[in-house]
Amino acid sequence: MPNWIIFGIGFVAQALFSSRIFLQWFISEKHKKVLTPRLFWEISLFASFLLFVYGYLRNDFAIMLGQVITYYIYVRNIQIEKEWKKFPFAIRIFILIFPVFIIIYGFNNGIVDRHNLFNKEHISGFLMALGIISQILFTLRFVYQWIYSERRNESSLPMGFWVLSLTGSSLILIYAILRKDPVLFIGHFTGIIAYSRNIHIMRKSWSLNLSATSTK
Repeated sequence: MPNWIIFGIGFVAQALFSSRIFLQWFISEKHKKVLTPRLFWEISLFASFLLFVYGYLRNDFAIMLGQVITYYIYVRNIQIEKEWKKFPFAIRIFILIFPVFIIIYGFNNGIVDRHNLFNKEHISGFLMALGIISQILFTLRFVYQWIYSERRNESSLPMGFWVLSLTGSSLILIYAILRKDPVLFIGHFTGIIAYSRNIHIMRKSWSLNLSATSTK
């Protein structure tokens, strides 16, 4: 497949990821507190689908690893928001089995696929480790968010989510620079700005609530 198509898929995915963050950021700025619109999760799911495909086409195991976990967490958040059953049944089945099918295909389609994913001469062991560690850390933000939301029985993005987002995104940005990956660089450079702003909004909201409580 031509590189321009592969990078095009990646850029569309990152554009969608950025749009969901800026949508959430805009709504949070408007209400002066961190909020999560339902559309956030639907955009996240579609973007994750595309970035997973991008990672597969780029033979980038770090990207695939990060997306396959968050992909199903997005699905669960859509279920918590009572939006899942609004999707047609056939679409729901496709969404659930697609990553599993690709992984099974990739690991059972001959030695070539496994070799491309794990044994790249142009990627050092350090760079591969950095990519995997940064993706795992970045993915943990949604594992944390998922557990937090399950306990509260509502989808929300707590402070820990934004701290993990900022830390993981910063590491992925370093990985993107070393990997010379413009898709990851642009996506995480813009993301860092939004993550930092959400942390500021949440801390400011806490300060206002503390001040209001102390004056009562």
